[in-house]
Amino acid sequence: MERNDRPTESNKQNHREDWLDTELGSSEQRQEPSRAEQPARPSFVGRMFPGFVGGVIGAVLTGAIAFPFIDQVPTNVSDTNVTSEGSPVQTTSTTTDSSVTDAVATAQPAVVTVNNFASNGFSNEAVEAGVGSGVIYKKDGDSAYIVTNHHVVNGADRLTVTFNDGSTADAKLMGSDATYDLAVLEVDADKVSSVISIGKSSELKPGQTVIAIGNPLGQFENSVTRGVVSSTSRLVPVDTDENGQADFNAEVIQTDAAINPGNSGGALINEAGQLIGINSMKIATESVEGVGFSIPVDIALPLINQIEQTGEVNHPSLGVSLRDVSEFPPGYLTEQINLPESVTAGTLIVEVQANSSAARAGLEARDVIVKINDRAVSSFIDLRSELIRDTDGTVTIEYVRDGKTETVDVEIQNTNGNAL
Repeated sequence: MERNDRPTESNKQNHREDWLDTELGSSEQRQEPSRAEQPARPSFVGRMFPGFVGGVIGAVLTGAIAFPFIDQVPTNVSDTNVTSEGSPVQTTSTTTDSSVTDAVATAQPAVVTVNNFASNGFSNEAVEAGVGSGVIYKKDGDSAYIVTNHHVVNGADRLTVTFNDGSTADAKLMGSDATYDLAVLEVDADKVSSVISIGKSSELKPGQTVIAIGNPLGQFENSVTRGVVSSTSRLVPVDTDENGQADFNAEVIQTDAAINPGNSGGALINEAGQLIGINSMKIATESVEGVGFSIPVDIALPLINQIEQTGEVNHPSLGVSLRDVSEFPPGYLTEQINLPESVTAGTLIVEVQANSSAARAGLEARDVIVKINDRAVSSFIDLRSELIRDTDGTVTIEYVRDGKTETVDVEIQNTNGNAL
């Protein structure tokens, strides 16, 4: 017979009553206190009044705090910042991914890879000596023309270009110029399907979005990088004759769009896909990042046309040889040519070429040029840079002779070399 340990319902009830009797006493002892002994309860109004008053006070305080902001138009936090004076400042860029991709799609087919082949000195076979980029800027009849950098094609025995679709063609060098780092190539027009649209670099503004297209490191064709214009007209010293000394200040566009070796000669475009610069240089050291340079298209186009038509660029000159004042020891020029001590910068005329524009204007050896077109001259680089920028054909020279300051207008002559 199994044992059943489960209590019945009657047993459960008896057990609960026994426990209550033990803990609280018998049923007679557990009577409710009399009405007189119970604490008095507040009336309904008494219970509600404090809460009502508290709610009114809270509402008044909340309204007082919120009132100044009720009439303000809400702003999108992600689109605005607030100045210290509390005025909202719009910060949302107008640049969209679609505008960039559209610009790239428009310009990319006109950007090519330029391959430089040169003799290796051991055989007659030319081997690849360098790789850069180029831009197809013109198509005329049976020929198409590509602009690139001088240093990309320099020393080449043979040149080829690789188009956006992967096809290749031989290219003919029309001419190049080391000072401006520009070169023009000619290819068969049948090979060309797209020509880039030319923009205006003069319309660029700092902070504007620009896009670089090229072949960085010689192996990443059709690469695209995006950045902004850091400066529209940065002057950068350039060593045109590669003697280790700068002899020209190039006026370039500075951008933080990545421009690496191999990008040289490639396109810098705006958001409309228009060419606004020819990528040329990059400062690349361990401590410098995002500093690239591009030749403004407004400066490049007249030079490109000269190269296309004549194979070279005419460089403006005065017909003089110069040495900077800073090259001489202290006191030497003061004693030898009577240069006032207050003149601490300028460039000294060492020689004047016969029948030159300087000779015709009356300039002489031992004259110290201190200004050109009212711009201070601290070195011959300043003089050369201003000659190149001048478009009137005549410059105003301020110089010191025997302690006296004189001014003269000098007609610019052209030369194919680097002389001034």
